[in-house]
This record gives sequence, C-alpha cells and structure tokens, in this order.
Amino acid sequence: MSTLSLTLIFAGEHYQWLGPVKSRLATVAAPFYWVADIPSRLLSWGDNKLLSRDTLLAENARLKAESLLLKAKVQKLASLEAENVRLRELLNSSALVDDTVLVAELIGLSPDPLRHVIIINKGSDDQVYVGQPVIDAQGLMGQIIEVSARHSRVLLISDTTHAVPVQVNRNGLRSIVEGTGLYQELELSHVAATTDIKVGDLLVSSGLGKRFPAGYPVAVVSEISIDPGQSFARVKAQPSAQLIRSRHVLLVFTREQKE
Repeated sequence: MSTLSLTLIFAGEHYQWLGPVKSRLATVAAPFYWVADIPSRLLSWGDNKLLSRDTLLAENARLKAESLLLKAKVQKLASLEAENVRLRELLNSSALVDDTVLVAELIGLSPDPLRHVIIINKGSDDQVYVGQPVIDAQGLMGQIIEVSARHSRVLLISDTTHAVPVQVNRNGLRSIVEGTGLYQELELSHVAATTDIKVGDLLVSSGLGKRFPAGYPVAVVSEISIDPGQSFARVKAQPSAQLIRSRHVLLVFTREQKE
C-alpha cells in the first residue's frame, strides 16, 4: 500500500495526464477533510466561547463594582449638596440675628423616647451655658439644659416639660406655647375663646422671663378648636424650626449674658 501511494505521488508530479484525476480525487476527498477537521474546529469554538464567557463575566463584575461606587459617590454628593444648602440657610439666618451666635452640630439623641433632647458638639470650652437659646435657620429650637467640656444637651421646645413665652406677631397678643411630646405640634395654654387669634398667625418669642430673646419665630398657629361649653379655646401650632431635620444649629449669646 505504501509503495502504491508513493508510486501515485511520483506519477502525479511527473505526468500531466494525471492532473484531472487528482482534481477529481481532491473534490471527492473534500468532504472527508471537512469531517476530519470537525473535532479541531469544535475545540477551537469551545475555547473561544469559554474565553468570551469568562471575559464577559469579569467585565460584568467590574462594571457592577464601578456602578456601585459611582452610585455611592452620587449619594454622598447629594448629601453634601443638601448640607451646603442648610448651612447657607443657617448663615443667612445668623446674619439677621443681632446677638452673637455659634454654629454647632447635632451629634446624638437622648435614648429616652419620651424626652425630646439632642446632643451637640459644643460645651463649656466654647462658653456654652445652661439656659442658652438654640435656634436653626427657621426658628427657635430649644435651650441648653446640661453642659460638659465639649458637649451639651438641648431640650427641644416640643418636649412636654418645655414652655416658651410668645406673642402673636400680628397683634402682639401674649401667651405661652407648651410642648406636647410631638415634634410637629405645640399647644397654647389658657387662650380665651374670644381671643383674636387665627390659623396662620406667627408666634414669636416675647422676651418675657429673659430666657429667650424677643422676636425669634417659634411656631405658626395650625388649628383652633372652640367648645361652646368651655371658657378656653384649644389652639395648636406647628414649630417653625425643623426639630427632627436640622443637623446644624445656632447657639445664641444674648447681650445680657455677654455683659
């Protein structure tokens, strides 16, 4: 068989008349070549597919990680932008205050759910004192009730033990606003049913008692209920300050304290 094969190869190289036979034999043998090459092509196709799949998985994982990182950065930027807005509002508010102020940051809350107390990062090292008024960009928040070297505790006006002497900005009517234990609700005590007070009236600190300087927004009247059988009306008000939102506050140093 080997001799025959060598003889045909030698004849094909030296005799031209075998050319058409070689051509026909090549045509006949082409399918066999194709079939014989199938395993090699399948192996190559599988390698390419596996490589492509691994590459795509790695690329997908990398893109997911980058997307997560970018989302985190966007969230941080949104937080910083909101904080800058609040600080600008606070600075604009401080420009309207006649008294000296100090910016402080909220760093904690009271663990007692029945007490509306926050903790700020300023203390006696910053000349903070017990009874000092605390405001935010919108209005009165409360007062300092406890001072340490670097921290202080602030009692919010919404606490049930807190009361603020106020007056109606529209007509000067004096009253007292008390905390109800709800952050979004205060109540005016002992308001006669015939009193000239309306929903939407702004209540400002009256300055009586010399604890809070006069003129700071405290609340806005939100509801008035009059019972014909009662001598006093029930008047509710919504705090002007953002008691559960403000992160930065202003500590007010009144002229009396400075003196």
